[in-house]
Amino acid sequence: MRWLEISTPLTNLSHLPKMVSRARLKSILTGLALYAMAAAIVGYFGVNAYTGKYGLTARQELDQEIIALTSELAQLKRERARSEQRVSLLRSEKIDPDMLDERARFQLDYVNPRDLVRMIPAK
Repeated sequence: MRWLEISTPLTNLSHLPKMVSRARLKSILTGLALYAMAAAIVGYFGVNAYTGKYGLTARQELDQEIIALTSELAQLKRERARSEQRVSLLRSEKIDPDMLDERARFQLDYVNPRDLVRMIPAK
């Protein structure tokens, strides 16, 4: 009867449940850690989708900037059209004598003797 010659009695198996519970605890904690990491990653991308460089708030700011720049572009186009119209009046093909006279007097600081000159004090 060799099988009865066990050095430890069968009733002293307290180490087995501890090993089983440690393995079960480790698997539970591993699963929880994976869920926590997945939730953190989803949260990170969610926050960046709202507040990031290309998020919803940045999109609203970009829309406001687009509106401001569009109005500035329209103003600059009108100013350019006025300037081009004035330049076209000074071209040699169709010089407007009044425009030429005005620009020459302004650039050379000359005044026609028949002009009325008002002196405005400097600010």
